[in-house]
Amino acid sequence: MMINLERKSPRTGKVNSMDLITTKKALDEYYGGTSARYVQDIFPNLTSDEREFIMTGYTPEDWDELFGEED
Repeated sequence: MMINLERKSPRTGKVNSMDLITTKKALDEYYGGTSARYVQDIFPNLTSDEREFIMTGYTPEDWDELFGEED
């Protein structure tokens, strides 16, 4: 299932969105604050960039601006 998640970037203050292949149930578990599981266990199919967006709202572009692009 594809879900469009919107998060506010802590760096820019801009609201960004990302399409994620996940479920509402998984997002509810993560954002509910009662799960003892790690984000990578709740969302094993997502990339590290997608999980970072869920956790913090930072986009890959934010990371590039903050720390430079990887070679």
